Amino acid sequence: MASSKPTTPAPRNRLLAALPAEDLARLWPQLDLVESELHHVLIAPDEPITAVYFPESGWVSMLSILTDGRSAEVGLTGTEGMVGLPLLLGSDSSAVEAMVQAPGMLLRLSADAFGRALEESPALRMLLLRYSLAFQQQVTQTAACNGHHALDQRLARWLLMAHDRAGGDHFAMTQEFLAMMLCVHRPGVTVAARLFQQAGLIRYGHGQMTISDREGLEAAACECYGAVRRQFEKLLGSARG
Repeated sequence: MASSKPTTPAPRNRLLAALPAEDLARLWPQLDLVESELHHVLIAPDEPITAVYFPESGWVSMLSILTDGRSAEVGLTGTEGMVGLPLLLGSDSSAVEAMVQAPGMLLRLSADAFGRALEESPALRMLLLRYSLAFQQQVTQTAACNGHHALDQRLARWLLMAHDRAGGDHFAMTQEFLAMMLCVHRPGVTVAARLFQQAGLIRYGHGQMTISDREGLEAAACECYGAVRRQFEKLLGSARG
């Protein structure tokens, strides 16, 4: 990933934007602006975490990798959050993989600088602890959703989450990727996506997704999407996901 120094302290990342001005000013020179590439692994399971990342655009999937090589998404992070939460919670490695699923720009902070920043800024530490609770709610709700809700409801929930982080109505998406994210076989995703397209909720083809009817998708989604949004609102206010 190519990197450069951001020049103006006006982050799109909502966690950084929520910091007191003096805390952000102190942290800003230590951040590197890097371009993320599709499927780039930011953090590998059980490997040392060398940096944390604050997405400025795009999003990162947290993947649980099984011994047979299959993977399932357990969480999603965009401009509302941070990648590298284990460092905040006292571990130097992660049990899950953090992989870029929508390319964009990230603000990278080395692990050492991150540790110092947590000591110097109680506001940063408290904000990130509250984000970790909100992210835990997302992971917990995802597990409940995958276990109990119909595929079309889960697909609507995931598309809404992606739409929140895409920065527009159009984003790259393949059926293989959706099947992996939702822990189902591709034919099931194909049928559900076709029904959404026939209903005018989405337009899909050639690896590109367009959200045509946001309100319709919200009506089609299960309770889990709203539950996670409310938790982010409660814990983080304007820094919500």
